[in-house]
Amino acid sequence: MADDIDDLLDEVETKFCTKTPVKKDSSSRRQEEKNPVGSKSKKPAGQESKPALSKKSSAKKLSGEDDDLNSMIDDIIDGPEPPKSLQRQNSQSSYTTPSRTASISQRRCNPVYLGGSADPMGLSSAVSQRMCDQLRCTSCDFKIVAFDNYEWDSTCDYLFFRNNVPDFKKLSAKLKKRRGSRAYACQCMWRSVKTVSKVEQDLQLKWVCGKHAL
Repeated sequence: MADDIDDLLDEVETKFCTKTPVKKDSSSRRQEEKNPVGSKSKKPAGQESKPALSKKSSAKKLSGEDDDLNSMIDDIIDGPEPPKSLQRQNSQSSYTTPSRTASISQRRCNPVYLGGSADPMGLSSAVSQRMCDQLRCTSCDFKIVAFDNYEWDSTCDYLFFRNNVPDFKKLSAKLKKRRGSRAYACQCMWRSVKTVSKVEQDLQLKWVCGKHAL
C-alpha cells in the first residue's frame, strides 16, 4: 500500500511541479548577445541633454527673480524722504487735535441770559454779555426756539406748545408781532422777553445752555 502511494506522489510531482524550460526565439537570443546583462542601453544625445537644459533654465529664472526683488527693495530703501516741513506739520497736528476737540465740547454760557431782538445772541461769558442761542429744557428735553420781533398771545397754554413746538407755521397762530421783543418757547414753558435778564432769576424755567460749537 505504501508503495502505491509513493508511486502516485511521484506522478503528481512529475506532471504539475516540474517546470518546462521556455524556448527562446532566435530574435531574443540575438538581442541578448548584442546587449548582455549588466550593460546600460545608450540613449540618444538629444534625450540626455534635455533635463540638463531644463535645470539650467529654471536656475536662470530663479536668479533673475531674486535680482528683481533685490532691486525693488533697494529702490524702496534708497527712495526720497518726505520734506521736514511736512513731518513737522504732521507731528504738530497729532498733538493739537485732542486739545481742540476738548475745547469744543466744554464751552457753555456763564451766566445764561435772555433778551430782546436787539440783544446779540451767542456764547456768553463774564466779559461779553450775549443771549444764549443753544438753550435746552431739562424738563421736556427739547431745544428752546426763539423768534425775533414776536411775542406770545395771552391765550397760549401748555397743550398748544406740547403739540406744536418746534413747527413755526403752527406756532404762528399764537404769535403777535412786537418790535424789540423775542418770543422763547419749549414744549412745557414759554416767555416773551424785551430786556436782558438771567435765566436763573426765573425759578419756573428749567433752561440751561446746551454747549456752543466754536
